[in-house]
Order: sequence, then structure tokens, then C-alpha cells
Amino acid sequence: MKLFNYKAKDKSNELVTGEVEATDERHAAKLVRERGLIVLTIKPVRESIFGIIKKLKEKVTSSDVTSFTRQLSTMINAGLPITEALHILRNQLKGSMQKVVATILSDIEGGESLSSSLEKHKKVFSSTYIALIKSGEVGGVLDEVLASLADNIEKQQEFKGKVKGALIYPVIIVVGMFAVSLIMMIFVMPRLMSLYQDFNAELPLPTKILIGTSNFIFKFWPLVLVLVGSGFYGFSLYRKTPKGRRKIDELIFKIPIFGSLQRQIILTDLTRTLSLMSGAGVSILEALNITAEVVGNVVISEALKDAAIQVEKGFPVAFSFARHPDAFPYILSQMVAVGEETGKMEEVLKKISHVFEIESDEEVKGLTAAIEPVIMIILGLGVGFLVIAVILPIYNLTSSF
Repeated sequence: MKLFNYKAKDKSNELVTGEVEATDERHAAKLVRERGLIVLTIKPVRESIFGIIKKLKEKVTSSDVTSFTRQLSTMINAGLPITEALHILRNQLKGSMQKVVATILSDIEGGESLSSSLEKHKKVFSSTYIALIKSGEVGGVLDEVLASLADNIEKQQEFKGKVKGALIYPVIIVVGMFAVSLIMMIFVMPRLMSLYQDFNAELPLPTKILIGTSNFIFKFWPLVLVLVGSGFYGFSLYRKTPKGRRKIDELIFKIPIFGSLQRQIILTDLTRTLSLMSGAGVSILEALNITAEVVGNVVISEALKDAAIQVEKGFPVAFSFARHPDAFPYILSQMVAVGEETGKMEEVLKKISHVFEIESDEEVKGLTAAIEPVIMIILGLGVGFLVIAVILPIYNLTSSF
């Protein structure tokens, strides 16, 4: 949503100025005309740095979308007309989501469908979400689709919460270790260095390494920041290239434990989404193309695109998946083959999604169990090195007297 300044004339031919929030200039002009005004000019408002920060704070989150979907589903299933349901949600919700709902309500009251209105908010609603709503409208089962979609999003949120929760402890330990090391090198070592110089102490190798690193960071910290920033920027540029993104995504899958977990998480979301789309009446070809666009890994995305091409040529989905063992495990193509033969693709995909979810939970537990001792060993080595580098020269000084 963007902010626009407008100049217009009212019914008494008086000049009127003001602001309106809309997706684009055409939508802004429509909103101004709905106020009974004749539009003269509409210009987008240039945002200040404070406006950008405020906009980031008010960004619509996945939790907002989950809450919106569940509440809309409940009201539609209760028999409320969609306009009345959106009226209630507009009054209940706050922040950016309220503005999005207000725009959707305005579009629907203007004669547009829910799916076409959602397409104007692609940063909020995914392509999968929009395709499912469109299928529900076409099939006359919008209430069922909304209920299934709400369940699906809530499961995704719950699963992501489990993964994030399991990784919080290792991240905190690593960040803490890095912060302590940085404080030691910037604030502690320069003071100890002056003490060692006063006594002309012979410094051991660990102390020389630590002091050298500390001096370099202290004297050339702008260069360090530039190098680190350049490294991140260069990596992001390489990540945006097709070759770079594929190479990085391939490497992610090859990381012990973590790569397998990442693959299981993607496959869990993928199969759950395909099951939902299959049950909503979306063709398998369209479902493959849509999921290929939203999946978070190039290896699996390219495999889905190729599978869609093979299906379009008349090959079974199971055969198309079996062509890409690097992306899809053997059990997935087997189960899909069963679904195609029995005509119960939705149920089969839902079951295999549950299997992948259980395996992901086990991978998370394995990752946590493996990371904790590794981090403790690294932390112990780091602390031991710092202690030796700091205490050993002091011990040498005291023993020389």
C-alpha cells in the first residue's frame, strides 16, 4: 500500500486536497472518486526515513494472514456474507492488515471477486493462497477451501515454530561467544599489552596471535567493517544469479544433518500444499507450476518445473518425480504412484506430508543433540585459548620475581 496526495474538486466546484492510501495511482483515483470528488492530480508521497521505519514495523506478518484466514473461514462457514465478514474483520484488525482488508472490502463492493482483489496484495498473500481461493470460488466451495487453508497455514506456523525454537539455544551460544571474544580483543587486550610492555615480558605464541588480531581490529576497524560488508554484499549478489543460487542451494542440501533437515522441511510444506490444492480442485499441472514458483530451493523448484513439463506431455506425476532423485526421495514417487492409481491423490499427499513432518521432527532433535556438544567443544577451545593467552604471560611475570 502506498500513500498518494490528490487534488480534486467537489460538487460545489471547490478545490479539495488530501491523502489516500492505495496500491497504485488507478486505485487511488478510484477511491477519491468514491468520495464524490472529481480527480485533478494524484502523486505518490515521498517517504522519509521515519516513514520507512514505521512501514517496516507495520509490515503484515504470516501470523496476521493466519488470523485473517481463520476468522474469515469461521464467519463464512457460519453463513455470513463475505462483505459482512470483511466489515467485521476491518473493524477488529489493526495496523497494516486492517488497511489491506479495507482495500479488499472496497474492491468486492465494487464488483470484483475475492481472488482478484487478493492478487493486488501479492506481498501479503502467496500465489498458492490466491490460486486456492480462486478454485474455491469457481467450485462454489470457498468455505471448505478457507477452512482447509486456515488449518494448513496453522500447521506450517506450528512446524516452523518448532524448528526455530530448537535452534534458538545454539544461536544464542554462538552469538555470546563471538561477543565475548570481540570485547576481549577490543577492550581487555590493549590494557594488558601496556602491562606486558612495561615489564618487557616475553609473550607466548597464543598471546601474540590474540594481540595481533586485537591490534588489527582496533586500528583498522573501518577496513574490517568494509571487508565484512563487501563480503556479505558480494555473497548476496552471487546468490541472486541463477548459477550462484543453484550452487548455494545444492551445498545447503549437502551440509550434514542441517541439509537433510532443510530438505525435509521443504518437502513437508510442498506435499501439504499439493494435497490442499488437489483437494480444492486445482489441476495437478497448475499446482506443480505454482509450487515451483514459491518453493524456497532452486533444486526442488527446477525439479517441479520439469515435472510439470513431463505431466503436460502425458507422463505420470510419479514418473516425473522419479526423474529427480536429488530433489525427491524414492518414497515420494512411490506414494504418488499409489495416489494416481487409486485416485486418492489428496489423501496420499496428506499422509506423506505427515511422514515428512515426523522425520523433520526427528531431524530437529538430532540436529539439536549434535549441535550442543559441538558448540560446547568449540566454546571450550575458545575459552581455553583466551585463558592461556591472557593468564600465561601473567604467570611468567609472577614466576620471574
